[in-house]
Amino acid sequence: MKEGIKKQNLSAEFFTSEKCYITELSNTPDDQEVSIARARLEPGVRTRWHRLKGTAERYYILAGRGCAEVGKLPPQEVTAGDIVLIPPMCPQRIANIGSEDLVFLAICTPRFSNAVYEDVEDVST
Repeated sequence: MKEGIKKQNLSAEFFTSEKCYITELSNTPDDQEVSIARARLEPGVRTRWHRLKGTAERYYILAGRGCAEVGKLPPQEVTAGDIVLIPPMCPQRIANIGSEDLVFLAICTPRFSNAVYEDVEDVST
């Protein structure tokens, strides 16, 4: 990794098949150890069940109210300041249960790539 300052660019936000909006904040080949993305779910939206192969993920909730489902844990409400810990290969999904956008950082180690994403929506958890 090289020294530098990256500015948030919300105009680079894109919609995913997982049903959420993503803005990549830091995800580059010269920084293999970590990636940081801003995720946004509109009210009433739930992401698809998925897991990441060989990559741990943390959700840091910035705004809104959500319901996180991780592995075998019971569903739990999450709000600003909460951190959701997701080990590699752990099934996960999150829903926006509030009236405003649910916004969180998705921090992955090592960095996220499409190759590690696995949709398990139709697989029994």
